[in-house]
Amino acid sequence: MIDEALESGARLSVACEALGIHPRTYRRWRTDPLDHRKGSRKTNNKALSEQERDRIVEVCCSPEFQDITPAEIVARLAEQGTYIASVRTFYRVLKAYGKLHHRGNGRPPRKPYTPPQLKATGPDQVYSWDITWIPSTVRGLFWYAYVVVDVWSREIVGWSIHSEESEGHARALFERIRLRRNLKGTWLHADNGNPMKGATFAVWLATLGMFLSHSRPLVKNDNPYIESFFKTLKYHASYPGHFETIEEARQWLGEFIDWYNTVHRHSGIGYVTPQQRRTGQSAELFRLRNETLLRAWDEHPERFPRQGPRLWKERRVVYLNPTAETRRLILKDVA
Repeated sequence: MIDEALESGARLSVACEALGIHPRTYRRWRTDPLDHRKGSRKTNNKALSEQERDRIVEVCCSPEFQDITPAEIVARLAEQGTYIASVRTFYRVLKAYGKLHHRGNGRPPRKPYTPPQLKATGPDQVYSWDITWIPSTVRGLFWYAYVVVDVWSREIVGWSIHSEESEGHARALFERIRLRRNLKGTWLHADNGNPMKGATFAVWLATLGMFLSHSRPLVKNDNPYIESFFKTLKYHASYPGHFETIEEARQWLGEFIDWYNTVHRHSGIGYVTPQQRRTGQSAELFRLRNETLLRAWDEHPERFPRQGPRLWKERRVVYLNPTAETRRLILKDVA
């Protein structure tokens, strides 16, 4: 088109401007017809033909090679005196054809189970519960303590001690909690014990409008709040270690939980008691602390950072089993 324009008497700069190219580009194309501009379509002498790409897919999906990796396929073909392409090219072609997945008849790998992220913005939204052993003075004899904690306030909302693990005991415990708290839409998180995973127990909770979630097998970090309570329980200075009777164990645990809910200052909720957190008194306590810090800053600013003291801030949202993205947001907010 430029040549025709030049033959008709047009100037080179005007003709090139009309087509959106530079005159130097036109002169270069006169000697080298390949388009070397960035983003232009180029021919690659090393590229496989369409028939060779189809052959790679056919070989990988054949009964002989459908259950092995491309690296092993290339190695076996080389032993047979055949070379089609490199291992990386095999992967690239399989991905382009949508075949980069399980190709054989064997069972494909299963995605590992991850417990759901549970979010609590107030009391009675997410509960965590478990059963722990309470040893007696008789070697090998234990009782079982059923304990339920509110994830948001860290309050122990229900407990009982029995001589055996039973779904019936768990149902009776949650029936008492439900009547006291008028629960609806509450999530209950537990591990994989028999009382927790009973089918009739799950159906019964569903009829009450409550939901179940479970930890991964052998992963204690999936149920951290109740495990933290059990450690506080058994490492406390008043814990006797062994009990003479089940009535003695019940009396001691009841007194300890009363202390835990009303006296113990919990670090995870800003050193307030679970009861203060649940009733809303914690907001007033945080306000008083911040007033004291700001007054001290006014009196002695040289003893604080330039931006002032770090004020107390209450965490109004608590997550159980947060995702990686949620953990990053939490760490950013704390920093």
